[in-house]
Amino acid sequence: MRIAVGADHAGFPIKDQVIQAVKADGHTVLDVGAFNAESSDYPDFALAVGRAIQNGDVDRGILLCGSGVGVSIAACKLQGIRAGVCHDVYSAHQSVEHDNMNVLCLGPRVIGPSLALELVGAFLRAEFSAEERHLRRVAKVAAMEAHR
Repeated sequence: MRIAVGADHAGFPIKDQVIQAVKADGHTVLDVGAFNAESSDYPDFALAVGRAIQNGDVDRGILLCGSGVGVSIAACKLQGIRAGVCHDVYSAHQSVEHDNMNVLCLGPRVIGPSLALELVGAFLRAEFSAEERHLRRVAKVAAMEAHR
């Protein structure tokens, strides 16, 4: 898969580790920044990752900010983006399997690097089940999005 990775200044300290973990899993990475630890605005990176998905440049994305919440809120404003904060392994894979989540949001100020890398692996290995009930639910979310 092709994975976009973006981080603000609070996510920057683990961004390179996340990128290396994605590559080690055999995926390609589009790094959309930040490229240093200077203060930056999380919506900019959520937009860059979201646009990369919308344009078909990547299949999924990973966003990092202090708590993961800001990037999740911002990314979900974009059509077709299903982003979620995951700080446990079950949510990291189940959200893909049942909800077809396409952007994993992590908060390195909440979790440490070891857990973050474990979550990245769970997210990348998960596949949408495409069971009828999950297809129906994801379609309802898309209909809500279309009528904003």
